[in-house]
Order: sequence, then structure tokens, then C-alpha cells
Amino acid sequence: MITQEIPTQVKHAELVARRRRQIVDAAVPLFIKSGFHKTTTRQIAGAAGFSIGSLYEYVSCKEDILYMACDAIHAEVKQGVGHVLARTDRARDALAAAIREYFLVCHRMSDHILMIYQETQSLPPQWRKKVLENEIAITGIFVDILARLVSSGELPRMNDKAIELAAHNISVLGHMWTFRRWFLSRHYSIDEYIAHQTRFILGHK
Repeated sequence: MITQEIPTQVKHAELVARRRRQIVDAAVPLFIKSGFHKTTTRQIAGAAGFSIGSLYEYVSCKEDILYMACDAIHAEVKQGVGHVLARTDRARDALAAAIREYFLVCHRMSDHILMIYQETQSLPPQWRKKVLENEIAITGIFVDILARLVSSGELPRMNDKAIELAAHNISVLGHMWTFRRWFLSRHYSIDEYIAHQTRFILGHK
């Protein structure tokens, strides 16, 4: 669900979430194509099928839209990975399931990830801080699972710093599909990419 931290004039929560998702989906391609600063709210409204007045019922400024676009991927990862972890008990299976779900979200939302890297610096400081905190929170999911595997002896003994680094590696491998898809997609489907990277992470041959 798109963030509830941004004020809105509309009181219907489901409608707000749906309309904000429309706004985000319209804004991301424009931000990638023209950049945040050159994209106007009028262009975003037109791409979303809104009047400019209707747009401002759901956001107060263009920076709100950028933050919502950044937040959308974090929310989807947390929701998707949370669901698969709730259905999996064994730590090794949980790690494989979490990697798969995370990589699939990265695949579905490749444009959002690209935009985050391009435009995070355009956010006001309080939103930029929140985006970076959300990135660390996602990495923290993998830190927790890896720590369980190390504790159970299913992975080689690693200290906390090594576990944290391994978790960051997983995060970046998901993002790599975005940045190298021009090459990787010629040789791998997303399922093949996930399978190869999961074997690499878990130490399978």
C-alpha cells in the first residue's frame, strides 16, 4: 500500500491507495525519461488521467509523488516477503523463498528501482532519510534469516559484520537485474536468474 504519511483531502482510504498508485505508475516513466525536475505535475496528472485539481486532492507537491514512488517498492517487498516467511518454518527454505519473492518484486518494479537510484537526491531530507531507512529495513530481513542459518549450523560460521555484508549482497543482486537486464534478459529468464543466484547464495553447485 502506498504510504499513509502524506496528507490527503480524500477520506476514503482504499480510494486514496488506488489513486496514489495510479499517480505513481504514471510518474515513474516520466521521471526516468525526463528527470524529476523537468517533469511537471500537470504532465503526471495527464498521464494518470486526472485533472491537475484532482491530483492535488491526493498529494500536496511533486516531492510527495517522488517519495510515494520510492515507498511503493519498499512496501511491496515487505508485504511479499512477509507473506512467504509466514508460510515457511525452516530457515534455509525461508531464505530461498525470501530471495525469490524479493527478486520477483525487483523484476516487476525495475523502473521504480532505477528511478530510486536516479532521483533519491531530489527528495527533501526527511523523505530521503526515510527511503534510506526502508532500504536498510529490507536488508535487515535477510540479516535475520542468515543469522538463523548461521546459528543452526546450516551456513558456515560468520560474525555479525559478515552476515550484514552477505545480506547487502543479496539486496544488490536483486537490483542487478534492473541495471543489467539489457544483458541478463538475453541469457536468462527471471526464474533462471533466481535459481542461479539462489544456488550461489546458499552454496549449492
